[in-house]
Amino acid sequence: MKKSLLLLLTLMATALSAWSITDGQTYPEVNGIKIVNKWIFDRVHSGTDYTSNDICNQRARTATMDQGIIYVARSEERAVIIGTDTISQSVIHRFSAEDGSQLEDLPLTLDGAPYGRFLGVASIGKDSFHHIWVAPMTSTVQQYIPVYMVNTETGELTLVVEMDKGDAPQRTDYLDVIGDLTLEQAECNIMTVSGSTADPGFPTLYRMHADQGGEWEGGFDGDPYMDIINFYPETKTGFSLAPVIKMIEDPDEDNRYSGQMFYIDCFDTAPVVYDFSGSVIDSFEETDPTLWPQSQPNGCIEFKLEGRNFFTYVNADMNGNGHGCQANICELGDGLSLGGMTQYWKIPADSLGKVNDSGLRVHCFAVEYGVDSEGYEEVTLLTFKAYNGMAVYKIGRNVDAGTGPQPGMTGDVNGDNEVNIADINALIDLILSGGTAPSADVNGDSEINIADINAVIDLILQS
Repeated sequence: MKKSLLLLLTLMATALSAWSITDGQTYPEVNGIKIVNKWIFDRVHSGTDYTSNDICNQRARTATMDQGIIYVARSEERAVIIGTDTISQSVIHRFSAEDGSQLEDLPLTLDGAPYGRFLGVASIGKDSFHHIWVAPMTSTVQQYIPVYMVNTETGELTLVVEMDKGDAPQRTDYLDVIGDLTLEQAECNIMTVSGSTADPGFPTLYRMHADQGGEWEGGFDGDPYMDIINFYPETKTGFSLAPVIKMIEDPDEDNRYSGQMFYIDCFDTAPVVYDFSGSVIDSFEETDPTLWPQSQPNGCIEFKLEGRNFFTYVNADMNGNGHGCQANICELGDGLSLGGMTQYWKIPADSLGKVNDSGLRVHCFAVEYGVDSEGYEEVTLLTFKAYNGMAVYKIGRNVDAGTGPQPGMTGDVNGDNEVNIADINALIDLILSGGTAPSADVNGDSEINIADINAVIDLILQS
């Protein structure tokens, strides 16, 4: 009887969303703008719920967000047997940006067969028109970088373009796309940076361009690559471990997707703004030293809110002093300068985690724009660090705290200031042992039984 009850209750418990918790932090309002954590799914706050999930893997390296869905790409996840061959199929895991609940997976296929290239979805992102794309890591012996568009209903991949490395075939890891991959609504530009496992690295950028309705060609006046000759600091001569690139939307409507200015964030420096000629336009040289990132994280993004320009970048990776895997959110200075930045917040205030991810330096960000009930702009921000966790924050004038159970609420059976699956497990233990505790009488009927399990389930599902 007890075994049957335990099995029943355990199945009920594991069917629940494990992510209806927040980071529990209160962030100050700055210049009339607020930020709140809607939910978090990480090592620090979620424990085994996160570490036992398929996205907690060193090959689930990158993530993006589009139209309320988070896409986490994991290479070589599922073993698929076809005849005498075993293919390690890549999978995209999906989550609701609203509450963190896990959605149906997308096993990826190419030409009708499981897609199983080595680190085949090392990079995932979205273009400017809601198209999700993936690309593999490529080595020095691979001449082309295939870029695929993902059918988000079926998981089928369509080859968009093969980026040619020309006469400089170096390793590539993470890409960026701006414009329309289908070329139906706008031009498109794709860029990546060569990388190396050792200093000083390589100075090479790869780029493909196509006009609206046009054909793909090398993105540097017809050439597929260009070597940077101007660095910050000046002592640098190349890009080493897993650099990332992020193109900036041009304020000129006619050139919005030209990608003529872009950030490069590299292992041994802070983000640097370059232009199409490869010249340094801005850097952290004049930035407050307290805002310099530490311990070689790579990742950044810009966003706008109420006419203000914000810059989000990694403050520290898992090796950072104090807490790791955090991001700084700053308002850019006059002339959109990095030197004049004002820090608003550091998120999460208590970290996503500090566990070594085998040396992955990439930290992913994505934003979506919306309007609140009073007509004010608001931003949804995703922060994702491989092997440590992810979280979604809302930024705006009237944003509300996350909807998950908050500390001190009814249903906190185990007294950890959270109401989640751990409280169901605590109730199961009490019921099976015949124990009692005031916090266990969740529904207030002076009895401790399965009705209290249902009461906790209702609390979590209503969050």
